[in-house]
Amino acid sequence: MNAGSTSSPPANRALGSARAAKQDEFYTQLPDIANEVRHYKEHLRGKTILCNCDDPFESNFFKYFALNFSTFGIKKLIATSYEGSPIAGAELPFEEYAGHKPNGKQARLVEINEVPDLNDDGAIDLLDVEQLLRRDANTSRRLYGNGAYGGGDFRSRECIEILKQADIVVTNPPFSLFREYVAQFVDYEKRFLIIGNKNAITYKEFFKLIQEDRIWIGVTPMGVDLLFDVPEANAKALIASGKEGSSYKIVNGVVKGRSSAIWFTNLDNTKRHEFIPLYRMYSPAEYPNIDNYDAINVDKVVDIPRDYGGRMGVPITFLDRYNPDQFEILAITKTWLEAATKTYPKQVQVSKDGRKSEVTKLNDGPALRLERPPIGETYYTIGDAIYTQLYQRLIIKRK
Repeated sequence: MNAGSTSSPPANRALGSARAAKQDEFYTQLPDIANEVRHYKEHLRGKTILCNCDDPFESNFFKYFALNFSTFGIKKLIATSYEGSPIAGAELPFEEYAGHKPNGKQARLVEINEVPDLNDDGAIDLLDVEQLLRRDANTSRRLYGNGAYGGGDFRSRECIEILKQADIVVTNPPFSLFREYVAQFVDYEKRFLIIGNKNAITYKEFFKLIQEDRIWIGVTPMGVDLLFDVPEANAKALIASGKEGSSYKIVNGVVKGRSSAIWFTNLDNTKRHEFIPLYRMYSPAEYPNIDNYDAINVDKVVDIPRDYGGRMGVPITFLDRYNPDQFEILAITKTWLEAATKTYPKQVQVSKDGRKSEVTKLNDGPALRLERPPIGETYYTIGDAIYTQLYQRLIIKRK
């Protein structure tokens, strides 16, 4: 295949398997949170921040915002966990909270309206947060849920009421419920900064929001690894089912979960208004037409021609550099959009090792017609015609 891949299937499958086994809770690392959130400080001042997939006694999101409560000028911080969390009550990444957390796996809400220097050491630190969690002045209560939705489930009535109070939601939601989670933000018109799988870009409902400029990629580049703190059971599952460097990494002897995760937001930032410098000139030889979509093929974002005003098929990583003032997103080469200009009959797939099989894969995405078989790559034939399959493309046009 040509360049332009944005996913890592082995990593997705392994991490997905661990999550599916009722372990859909991976802790985002504090440095990753800090590196992204620092670009939105002006959005946080005077606002109520909700972390609604975060055990306040374990979440790095809660820890980060509690420590920076006064620095960011936050009005209120609310964190909730869900009942039956596989981690809640079992493991405490924050040893300083040990002994202060409510018993068991109950769903909890913690609401903070101030973070004073309680130990009078001249700075806000974890000792202050620890004392804060002991005090009744900072509301802490159990969440009970309703009907099909357990305590702390973001879909429960009480959690929806909590959501209504919030100005901005910042968290790492369960990937398995990502569609429903984002749909709720749309329904209640909430601002957010969340982590999700790169593949969400190709979801029908989600892509529409990207196309309409209602959701975009965060500042952290899509190619940067987001590693996750995992409990011991998850670590064992990842080692057993995955491959080091793909589904997990070992950092200083500690197993970290790895996924093709990125930040999504509807908070504005300066990065998304930076113009992409264009240097290349268009030529039909260098930019062939995609055979089954009305667009030329551009393999890399840096190769977008500066003098071409028509439709271009670019890798999904284009969203890293996407400036809505410079380009318009017209489509994506997914079958559900039904934007293909032709449907291929059955093809013969010729694998790298020469094996042949009858398939219909060319209809799954964009394809290029070739003059001769590529060396060392899988290709397809229909009669005398030779094709190669591309990774998914965004169809864009300059404004």
